[in-house]
Amino acid sequence: MSILDYEKAYKLGKKEYQQRMSRGEKPTLLVLDDILPSKGSYAEIPLGLVQIPLEQIVGTKTNSRCNAFARNFMPILDQESEFARKWSDLSTSHVEEGIREPIKAYEYMNQFYVEEGNKRVSVTKFFDGIAIPGNVTRLIPKKSEDKENKIYYEFLDFYELSNINYIWFTKEGSFAKLQELIGKAPDEIWSDDDRMDFYSIYYRFKKEYENKNTDLSITTGDAFLSFMEVHGYDNICNFYSDELKKMIDKTWEEFSLLDADENIEIMLDPTEKPSLLGKLHLFGTPKLKIAFLYEKTAHSSAWTYGHELGRLHLEQAFSDEVETIYYENVTQENVEAYIEKAVGEKCNIIFTTTPAFAQASVKAAIDHPHVKVLNCSVNTSHRYIRTYYIRMHEVKFLMGAIAGAMAENNKITYIADYPLYGTIAHINAFAMGAKMINPRAEIYLDWRCLKDNDVMENLQKLSPSCFSTRDMLMPDDDVRYFGIYQMEDGQMRNLAMPLLHWGKFYEQLIRAIMDGSWNHDDSSSMHKAINYWWGMSAGVIDVICSRNLPIGTKRLIDLLKKTIMNGEFNLFKGVLYSQDGIVQPDPNHILTPDELINMDWLAENVIGHIPTKDELLESAIPVYLQQGIDTKG
Repeated sequence: MSILDYEKAYKLGKKEYQQRMSRGEKPTLLVLDDILPSKGSYAEIPLGLVQIPLEQIVGTKTNSRCNAFARNFMPILDQESEFARKWSDLSTSHVEEGIREPIKAYEYMNQFYVEEGNKRVSVTKFFDGIAIPGNVTRLIPKKSEDKENKIYYEFLDFYELSNINYIWFTKEGSFAKLQELIGKAPDEIWSDDDRMDFYSIYYRFKKEYENKNTDLSITTGDAFLSFMEVHGYDNICNFYSDELKKMIDKTWEEFSLLDADENIEIMLDPTEKPSLLGKLHLFGTPKLKIAFLYEKTAHSSAWTYGHELGRLHLEQAFSDEVETIYYENVTQENVEAYIEKAVGEKCNIIFTTTPAFAQASVKAAIDHPHVKVLNCSVNTSHRYIRTYYIRMHEVKFLMGAIAGAMAENNKITYIADYPLYGTIAHINAFAMGAKMINPRAEIYLDWRCLKDNDVMENLQKLSPSCFSTRDMLMPDDDVRYFGIYQMEDGQMRNLAMPLLHWGKFYEQLIRAIMDGSWNHDDSSSMHKAINYWWGMSAGVIDVICSRNLPIGTKRLIDLLKKTIMNGEFNLFKGVLYSQDGIVQPDPNHILTPDELINMDWLAENVIGHIPTKDELLESAIPVYLQQGIDTKG
């Protein structure tokens, strides 16, 4: 039997050898000595006895045995050789007793290279083993800015906590995300039970995923992390095998999205469709029932109030075609139940109006493919839902220009809520608008979300000429300030305010569904996620100037507004300066939507900083964890 095993292994080795030769690749094992940087540029750390995942054993330490095996560790030496006899004897021993003697290996960048025990590895791989014991020495390269190096150092931190070496990712931050998704604090150590539970569900997932996967370049770890984000770790631990396979099939487009280099298609304006096709779609469109999910109430939240006005606008715009319902005070704990309730009430479109509901939205869209689910968020990438948001930075630039023109003492306060994706671009747009009109203008940044911070007290101490406060107003708020104000002789005069017209946004989204533009967007974006990020050109946002504003300043704002709307002027074009110097040196470059959304620097005339999680109020942390900018602070 052992000779027959060698013959089978030999055939597998020869096949692998020939296939790699035909592709112009090295057909035999990798050699660590050929890969390692110069002596002294890495550290050696003995790990002791380790369970080495067989799929991560990729080569040998030296050249001595590399040519005895194909790249898959199957033998390629003649079947009559002494090597073949020893391999066969080891195969017999493995079947009868099992291989117990540890190998000796080196780990470099979480791949393993054998110094002693190549045949033991080969035989165990032949019998489809998962891991083999080995005495391992870890070789740690010096830190660098290389992406793989950064990911490896993140792995080292994770390994210290979990002692797990069989999962790998292709994106930075993934190991920390895994720690978070299984419900552990950033520095919390795993117990033996934690490791056993994770090993069980990960390898169950791995089996089903790799049986289906044919051509995705992402790692199994990447796919598993995405799967956990959608379905929740505790839930998937309880999936039966058939249920796990079914959910992997349903979630496959999410995995395909991870595989794409540019995985978000950002629609900056509503899609125009031929009028004839639109008329045909409108004629045959059944009545739509739309649900809105609000995190708070319209009376307690300006954000919810804006979306509620949008819902009421929809009912007026489509009185015969659309019916709407809404749910208030929805939380992350019960959002899935409310979505299911909306589906049960025959809603075919669901708007979840906060980024905190993104994951529940994806899960619901996977479970109910006949329902269109849209989440109000930016920097959220999912194939099963579409996201939407307003380009607030456009009006922030105009409001900054107004403040710059009216700031007699050159001091302007900007009061921000949370350090979220997109918010930093709003602050910088405001600062750049102020500086364009008044080069001496300084923007004093203050945050409502900080511990032990009194915004109004800070405002009184600084006495700026102008200050920018809330973008929206809620009906029951005693404080009626929103927009930009000028402070003069103890009096505050409103200068301008933003107008967020969610009703027009929702109206155009519903028209896109009715006239077929929705399907056109989907087909043109292929496997990308779709984000509708509309601005002044779509009529969903504007700035309203008060009568207190001088007529000349108002005319200037109207001119700037027109140039932004028709694309003649882009405020984020050219050389850009941050507090630390030049951040964008190309005079012809225009920041991409992704660069704007992920902006993590402040303009040179901003006085203040982007707060870290530790500086925030407890009430602000859940919002920060969902969409907060990571400043690495």
